[in-house]
Amino acid sequence: MKSLKSVGCILRFATPAFAVALGLMLVLAAPRAAQAEITLTFGTYAADKPTVTVRKYMPFLTFLSNRLGEELGEKVTIRMTVAKEYEEGINQLADGEVDFARFGPASYVHVMKKNPDVQIVAMESKKGEKRFKGVIVVHQDSTITKLSDLAGLSFAFGDELSTIGRYLAQSHLLEAGITSEDLHTFEYLGRHDLVGEAVGAGKFTAGALKESTFKKLVAKGVPIRVLASFDNVTKPWLAASDLPEPIVLAMRKIMLSSENEEIVRRVSKNGFLHGTDADYDLIRDAMEQSEAF
Repeated sequence: MKSLKSVGCILRFATPAFAVALGLMLVLAAPRAAQAEITLTFGTYAADKPTVTVRKYMPFLTFLSNRLGEELGEKVTIRMTVAKEYEEGINQLADGEVDFARFGPASYVHVMKKNPDVQIVAMESKKGEKRFKGVIVVHQDSTITKLSDLAGLSFAFGDELSTIGRYLAQSHLLEAGITSEDLHTFEYLGRHDLVGEAVGAGKFTAGALKESTFKKLVAKGVPIRVLASFDNVTKPWLAASDLPEPIVLAMRKIMLSSENEEIVRRVSKNGFLHGTDADYDLIRDAMEQSEAF
C-alpha cells in the first residue's frame, strides 16, 4: 500500500507571512515509530496578539498530529503559519498555500467565494451550541445606554474582514438606525484587543469585539463595559480544496469522535460539532446588510 506522501498529496510548505515570536515555527510531530511522513501546514491569522495565537493552538495541534499519525499509520508533522492580516490568511487557504485552517465565519464566506471547493472539517462548539456572543463596548464611565446614542460620536471596528469587528457590528448599528454618516468618525484597528484598549483609553466612544477578549481585558483592568451584544456563529476548521480525502476524513473523525471528546474538550475548550455551509447563512445576511452602512 502506497503512503499518502507517495501519491504526491502533501509536503507543501507555506512561507510564514508574519514573524511570530521572533520567527517561531511550531513543529508538532506524531510518534517516531511511524514510518512514512506527512507534513501539513496549519494557517490562521492574528485576531489577537500573535504570541497569544500561537499559545492558543499549540496544545490542540500537538494532540491532532499525534492522533492523525495513529489514524493514518504515518508520521505526521504539523507546521503553523500566522498571517498578519485576515486577507492574507484567506488567500493562503484559497490558493492551497496552507493545508488546513481555523477561520472566523466571515473569512469562511470570503474564502468560499475565492475557492468554493474548500471543505468544512468541523465547526467549534460553545457549550454544545453553534452560536456565541459578540459585544459592542463603551468606557466603564460612559453615560451611553443604547446604540442610537452613538450618533455623532466615534466607533472602533476590528479588521475590515472581521465577522464581529465589522460585519455583525455594522449590521447591529444599522438596526439601531446608525450608519457611517451618523458617526463623527470610525476606524478599523485590526485586532479585537486593540479595539477594547482604545475604547478603555478614551480614544473611541464605542467599539466591537468578541466577548472572550472583552472578559480578558476587563480582568486586566481595562475600563470598559458592554453596551450591546449579538449572536455570532462559531468558527469553522477548514481543509484546502486539494487536501486528500483520507486526511480530511481522519481529521473529522478525530474532532467529532465521542471517544476523543474528553481530550478534545480539554485542548480546545469546547470541542467540535458537525458543520455545514448553511450554518453560515446568518453571516452572509449580515455581510450583505453591512453594505448599507
